[in-house]
Amino acid sequence: MDAVIFLGENKIEVRRVPDPVPGPDEVVIRVKASGMCGSDLHHLHSPLRADDAQVIEGHEPSGVVESVGTTVRPAEAQVGDRVMVHHYDGCRACRYCRSGWTQYCPNGRVVYGGLNGDGGHADFMKVPAHTLIKLPDSLSFKTGAAISCGTGTAFAAIKRIGLTATDTVAIFGQGPVGLSATLLAKAFGARVIAVDIDPARLEMAKSFGADFVVDPAEVDAVDAVRALSSTGEGADKSIECSANALVRQDAVRSIRQWGTACMVGVFGPLEISSDELIHLHKTIVGSLTFSKNLQEECASFVAERGLDIEALFTDEFRISDAERAYDLFDRREIGKGVFVFD
Repeated sequence: MDAVIFLGENKIEVRRVPDPVPGPDEVVIRVKASGMCGSDLHHLHSPLRADDAQVIEGHEPSGVVESVGTTVRPAEAQVGDRVMVHHYDGCRACRYCRSGWTQYCPNGRVVYGGLNGDGGHADFMKVPAHTLIKLPDSLSFKTGAAISCGTGTAFAAIKRIGLTATDTVAIFGQGPVGLSATLLAKAFGARVIAVDIDPARLEMAKSFGADFVVDPAEVDAVDAVRALSSTGEGADKSIECSANALVRQDAVRSIRQWGTACMVGVFGPLEISSDELIHLHKTIVGSLTFSKNLQEECASFVAERGLDIEALFTDEFRISDAERAYDLFDRREIGKGVFVFD
């Protein structure tokens, strides 16, 4: 099969590799869609990788079960099942693994698609059966790919802050995660303020249901969010998806006294004045991806409400186009891309 390998130092290779064969507790899925994620660029720009550290990229896969191992129970997976992958494995015995938060396993964590396990940018992907989550029949494989990372991450952040229909939420950064948060927050019934400096992204946010959009290149974002809040004191909640240190400050400053800000964008510093945090009784929380249970809950939520998650994707590619696709993605000449398969 053909597979996308990141060699480090911005080098990509589409390599011919053997088709995977499942072990006793594993399955092989025929990949139907595999999304491109902003975190892929960290792997792309990493130092040159040794041969034994090179893995197949892609941690947003969905597809159909092609074959199952000898000990996989029918309740776990059967040939023909439409599935997503919770792209982590661990010891399967610690409290994190047993609660579905496998990414926090302290006893040998595996991250499929970029860190230390082969991912979904290939015709087939081999994973432990317990990582599979059924994809509702009403959802496309591209929607499943989105839920497997960016949209699932947004859903987990919304649950983390306990968003309700009475809340006004400011969502900073309208990339794929932020746009997902905008769409989902509207489905939760909240009043949404979308913040970004890219006019095209703000237009997408409007189409996804944002009640207001704010361009910090034109106005002070904090003042604008406060002015748009019902009391003038700020939003009830905020979600920060850019990983920009100054934007993180704005996400905290723009919420009212007793408000909650959720940090989703990874990497970089977070520096907040004690006046904001302590004197105004604000709460700051972090949210990293999602548990297996939350991924399943997100898929059910999207299916039940008929949300158009597939609209997040602006470009489709074949595996043979991987080098060009990531070049365009890295230079921000496309939005969210996805590899599709026959």
